[in-house]
Amino acid sequence: MTRHSPEPPAVELRGIVKRFGALLANDHVDLTVAAGEIHALMGENGAGKSTLMSILYGLLRPDEGDIEVAGRAVSFGSAAQAIAAGIGMVQQGFALFDSLSVVDNVIYGAEPTRRGLLDRRTARTAVAELIERHQLRLRPGDRVGDLPVGVRQQVEILKLLYRRARVLVLDEPTAVLTPAETDRLFAVLRDLAADGHTVLLVTHKLHEVEAVSDNVTVLRDGKVTMRGPTAATGRAELATAMTGREIDLDRVYPAGRPGAEALSVHGLTISGRTIHGTGRPVLDDVSLSVRTGEIVGIAGVAGNGQTELVAAIAGLLPVDAGSILLGEREIGGLGVRERRSAGIAHVPEDRTDVGAAPVARLADNLAVGFHRMPPLLRRGLLRPAAIREHAERIVERFGVRASGPAAPMRTLSGGNQQKAILGRELAHEAPVLLVEQPTRGVDIGAVVGIHTELVAHRDAGHAVLLVSAELSEVLGLADRILVMFEGKVVAEFAKGQFTNDEVTVDAVGLAMAGVAL
Repeated sequence: MTRHSPEPPAVELRGIVKRFGALLANDHVDLTVAAGEIHALMGENGAGKSTLMSILYGLLRPDEGDIEVAGRAVSFGSAAQAIAAGIGMVQQGFALFDSLSVVDNVIYGAEPTRRGLLDRRTARTAVAELIERHQLRLRPGDRVGDLPVGVRQQVEILKLLYRRARVLVLDEPTAVLTPAETDRLFAVLRDLAADGHTVLLVTHKLHEVEAVSDNVTVLRDGKVTMRGPTAATGRAELATAMTGREIDLDRVYPAGRPGAEALSVHGLTISGRTIHGTGRPVLDDVSLSVRTGEIVGIAGVAGNGQTELVAAIAGLLPVDAGSILLGEREIGGLGVRERRSAGIAHVPEDRTDVGAAPVARLADNLAVGFHRMPPLLRRGLLRPAAIREHAERIVERFGVRASGPAAPMRTLSGGNQQKAILGRELAHEAPVLLVEQPTRGVDIGAVVGIHTELVAHRDAGHAVLLVSAELSEVLGLADRILVMFEGKVVAEFAKGQFTNDEVTVDAVGLAMAGVAL
């Protein structure tokens, strides 16, 4: 009888240590990933996940420890060496050429040649075969700049498959995706695993780990705090392993005490833009109100007009019809700056391009909106010490992790940028707060803190209009829920309805899909 030795792990890291000065980012980390599995690497922002994967991918060298790939000891000095060994990585920022086609992006740096010239026919055939094999939503000739974010991510995955990567590392891959795009990504990952590829999914989102992974390893402060099969691990157990404390994951906050109307919108219409594939106006005669001491949540599948609604109220997008009142004052004719001065604060969905100046200092970003008034301004001159102190207060209150107020905004993680922007807008104490995707890219411990701050803001007498792709977030925070579908408000639910059996998550979900209740 012939004995077959078990297949070695696709990846094995033993005793990995990495220091950055006094910071111990990875503290003797062990990680074993079997061939053909989807393995989740979890942890809060700063737990050491990205550092560990950068070591595996050859972007960083460990101070201590060993790495084996398919049972063979390796030591990578570059990403090119890791790719040659069958390891590929899709990082949070895509490395694509928008002006080039899918096939040109995929083959860049590994172009097939014939008689010294680029063999386009071979390249296109190879890419088309990979697209068909893995059922990707791509066409070889598509211009990458014309593709949605979720489809661009598939181009990044295709680049790795073209280079014959057997181990795929995805670092926070859903941070820029809608829920529907996330579902499509997970379908692709399951197909890859079934085909024998190994997937390392770096994330801090519990529901994603439950949805797609076979096994999970949790890091906290650079150390492994849990490892094991996902199916045998509960959400509460994972949350405790990540944060070191018990967290109420499904908290529904008590209702507020609404007062007078703070914001009212009547007949808001934008007919010059249409919802993709329908021809319907992106905003079609939308009316709503938000009262002081109230959080109104907007639920809806991404792309049904929620983003345009908030942009129109904030003054970022012109409207064709309708009125916007702040209290009893019509503000529809005012610019963005004037609307902010009148009493609107805004946390935008796009924190990088709209909510912040990435190359500017953290302190300067946090001073926006305060820089024309004391104590930051005196006798027409900005006061550096006051700007720094203002930033330090927001950083401390919201737990923003940064090297200091002088750090460029772009050096902060996405979650810390989000906390900084939210802290800045809450500090304005404006009568109305527009907040989009408040916890996107934020780790689970910080999510609870952000929710608590939003509820406290409401209870201090402010009006909050909340847009979130996380239905559980809307259900937990909102006093009323408005559902948008194809540019219209199609349903409304009050707190008393969605905190008991009268209205369930399923009913809200049906309204989001356009099913009349």
